[in-house]
Amino acid sequence: MYHLPFWQRLIITIVAMLAASYLIALAWQQLFSFPLPIYLGGVIGGLTALPIWEFLKRIRPRDV
Repeated sequence: MYHLPFWQRLIITIVAMLAASYLIALAWQQLFSFPLPIYLGGVIGGLTALPIWEFLKRIRPRDV
């Protein structure tokens, strides 16, 4: 059984964390007119990482 290598899962997870945190920060700024607190950005990134990491552990790349 072949899964994505660790380094690929790690890169995809980090990109997803940064993207989610950035998008939520933009929405927060538009809604509340002040920046998102740093700790809240970290919580959002961490909560995004958990399901992404579990999902990536389960998928298998297609044979080329």
